[in-house]
Order: sequence, then structure tokens, then C-alpha cells
Amino acid sequence: MSGVKGVEVLGSLSPAYKKILTPAALAFVAKLVRKHGPTREKLLAYRKERQALIDAGKVPGFLKETKKIRDGKWKIAGTPADLQDRRVEITGPVDRKMVINALNSGAKCFMADFEDSASPTWDLMMTGQINLADAVRRKISFTNEAGKEYALNDQIATLIVRPRGWHLVEKHILIDGKPAPGGIVDFGLFFFHNVKEQLKRGTGPYFYLPKMQSHLEARLWNAIFVDAQKELGLPQKTIKVTVLIETLWAAFEMDEILYELRNHIVGLNCGRWDYIFSCIKTLNAHGDWMVPDRLAVGMDRHFLDSYSKLLCETCHRRGAHAMGGMAAFIPTKDAAQNEIVFGKVTTDKLREVKNGHDGTWVAHPGLVPVALKVFDEHMPEPNQVSKQLKYGIKAKDLLVRPEGAMTEAGLRNNINVSVQYTEAWLRGNGCVPLHNLMEDAATAEISRTQIWQWQRYGVTLSDGRKVTPALVNQVIDEELATIKKQLGAEKYAASRMIEAAGLVARMSTANKVADFLTLPSYDYLD
Repeated sequence: MSGVKGVEVLGSLSPAYKKILTPAALAFVAKLVRKHGPTREKLLAYRKERQALIDAGKVPGFLKETKKIRDGKWKIAGTPADLQDRRVEITGPVDRKMVINALNSGAKCFMADFEDSASPTWDLMMTGQINLADAVRRKISFTNEAGKEYALNDQIATLIVRPRGWHLVEKHILIDGKPAPGGIVDFGLFFFHNVKEQLKRGTGPYFYLPKMQSHLEARLWNAIFVDAQKELGLPQKTIKVTVLIETLWAAFEMDEILYELRNHIVGLNCGRWDYIFSCIKTLNAHGDWMVPDRLAVGMDRHFLDSYSKLLCETCHRRGAHAMGGMAAFIPTKDAAQNEIVFGKVTTDKLREVKNGHDGTWVAHPGLVPVALKVFDEHMPEPNQVSKQLKYGIKAKDLLVRPEGAMTEAGLRNNINVSVQYTEAWLRGNGCVPLHNLMEDAATAEISRTQIWQWQRYGVTLSDGRKVTPALVNQVIDEELATIKKQLGAEKYAASRMIEAAGLVARMSTANKVADFLTLPSYDYLD
């Protein structure tokens, strides 16, 4: 029941959830879905059409039909005061304690994530909306089992919300009998309940938009924003967004994405982990584009450095912020180990600020001071958007294959991460610390597609063995045994490791690479 014609809510409806899923809010979401849902479906079909051309041997490149946009002298509409300085942003899921800690972290912005670092259980998606509404009104608090209390500081980070990507649906909300697009649900509910309160408090409705594969998908978001603002009687350009460039397709359409969203966009972001995943997936039929051990592929590689530089050059030409990528490291209690971690993060952030980035991402509050120190030293002003860059990046620069060894250790790490991350995701946790790294759906996707790529083309490991489906299944069994030993028999029996391993095995040895790990996994969630 929902109280809105044609809208069915299949998830549980506690009194708290009913405050989010009001008839007015659901009607608002339904109106957006009914008008724009068909375009979304066409664009998802368009993704498959374009991929078929790449599978047939075509190489991605800049679009001839949009050359006038790339050559034009236009600029974006402008950036609000509280998004001028974004030198360090922290990201994380929308659970209550995380929201408080992230807003208090000392970062300039907090990206509250309904996407890659969140497993989209009904309860997390709904409590996430409640948590963010409370945070906007500064009435969020939390007490843990030990009695420790968490509350907001006087000074907090600027809130930015990331809705789900176009490929994901919300199966607990049916509109005219079909699951609603997850992104429109996340955006619509947050915007409806919070925009006027945010404006009253001197900020605004700010969003990160994930996993676009063309400027046409940016055009769709822009149309949704125009209608959403009109529906609530708000001026156009109230909504401000940053787009994650995390697909190979989008890297060739940065100008066009900025142009389609020019009245609402303030920047682009290097979604580096999803980008590596997208390169493997998009070029999956190109057997000569093999990627070495995941942990050896850093931003110093030519194809990634070129992507970073192109993003900085493009954004600054249009008056937009160029945001750097995620530092996925996690500080430890070992001082010597931390020195190594902090050194790696410092090197990474130094490369970004020198390339021209106006800010960067971290996944852990302990890394905020490390990243801040680098940007404070090399970017004393709020941003460096005025710095016009001339890197001359060509299409071929984005397609240079990274060279390096493919090892048993790399294969084992990919399998271990894929299984453990998938198991946590099935239990409702989309952000998992593994081997001193914060793994989310993006990093797990690299691992999963790399296993597929190596076995599909039978790559030879550094010890001379070929990667075959049989070897993949053997290593999965061996890693499961290791995990069982680490957890203990009781915890292992209570886990979902067997289900997760089955999913990883099927996806890793399938004839075709799967689009997303989270699509088949979603069927396993409540």
C-alpha cells in the first residue's frame, strides 16, 4: 500500500519509514519515473548497442557528431560558495554512525553514498534517507552498544548525496507494476524532503552522479532536475551536481557531459576504480588488452595519468572543478605500517594536485589530514580552476595497455577479495576493510572482471601456469579453506561464503563478462 495510484511499496513500512514514503513524496517520485523511465530504458539498450560495436572490433574514441561542443567557448553556470573549496572529500555509506563521523571528519565535503559503498537492502536505503534528513536538520545522534554517544560538531562537511546508477532498480517500490529506477528513488526522496531545509540553512541540494556511459545519460539527469525543481516551485540551477567519470565511454565525452548539465554541474571526478573496471569490461573482446595484477595498476600508468590530465584540462576550460580519486588505504595501529600507507597516499595526492585537480577523495577519516596537508601546501587558494592546462591528450593515450606481471598472488588476491566482498554485500554491508584497503563494489568489480579476463584468454602466470576455469575453481576452494580457518568453523557456517563463492565462480568462468556484480547479487538481498 502507498496511498498513491499505481505505486506499490513491497518493503516493510515502519512508522519511521512512513515519514519518508509519504503519499506526496511517492507521487513526486512516480511522476519523475513515469516521464523519464522510458528514456532510461532506451539508454540502457543503447549501452548494449554500443558495446556490441566494441565487441566486433571497433575502438572507442571521441564523437565526431559533437565536435562543435568540444570546440565551443561555453562555460558552466557557476558554483555555490560552499562548493568552492573541496580539497578533501570523504565518502562512505549512509548508516547513522558513518554519517556523523564523516561530517565531523575535517573533510570539506562528505559524499553520502547510496551506491557503491552501500548494499541496497530495503532497511539501509530507508534508514539512509532518515539519517540524511536528520543530518540536514542537525538533529542526528547515535549511541553505540557500549554507551558511547556520537553527535555533530559545530563545523561539519558539506553534504553531497550519491544516488544509485542507472542500471540499478529499487525492487521494493513498484510504479505501474515495474520496479522503480533506484537512482530516481534515491534522488527524488532526498530532494523532496530536504531541499527547502537545505536552502534555508544556506546550502543546497548537491549530488554525485555515477556510472554514466554517455552524454545522453547526462541529458536525462538534466531533464529530471528541470522537472523536479519546477514541481517544487524552485528556481532552475538550484540543484548542483558532480559527475563521476568512471566509464571508458564517459572519458571520451567529458565536454559533452559538462555541456548537457551546464546549468547544474560544478565538476567532474576521477572515479578511478570503476574506471579500471570499465576499461577491462568494455575492452573484454580485445584479447590483447590484458591488465596485470590489480595492486600494480596505479595512477602513474599512462592510460590513467592521461585520463586524470584530460579531466583536469577539460574541467578548467569550462570553469568546473576537477576532483581526484579515492585513496582506499586504511590506517592501522602499527606506526611503521602507517608510515608506508601515509607515504603512498601522499605520493598519490601530490600527483593529483600537480596534474591540476581541485580536490581529492579519501575513504577513512584518518587519511583526511594526510590529503589536506598535500593540497594545503600545493593549492593555497580554494581551488585551481583558473589554471588553464594544455596536455594535448589523444584518444590513443586513454587506450595504452598497462604492462606488468600476472601472478598467482594477484589471482589469489582477486579471488579472496571477490568472495569476501560479495559475502559481506549479501549480508548488507557494501563497504568492507580487507587487507588494509577499503573495498567497495568498484574495487571488487576490478577483481571479479580480472579473474574473468585472465581465464577467458588463458593468460600465463609468472610461474608458467595458464589460468583456466579449473585453476580458478581450485583457487576459490583453497581461499575458502583459508577464510574458514581465519573465521573459525562456527562463524564460517553462519556466513554466506558458500553462496558468495558460487556467485564469483559462475561470473568468473562464464562465457561472457557480466555487466555488474551487483545485478545478480541483488536477487539475494531482502
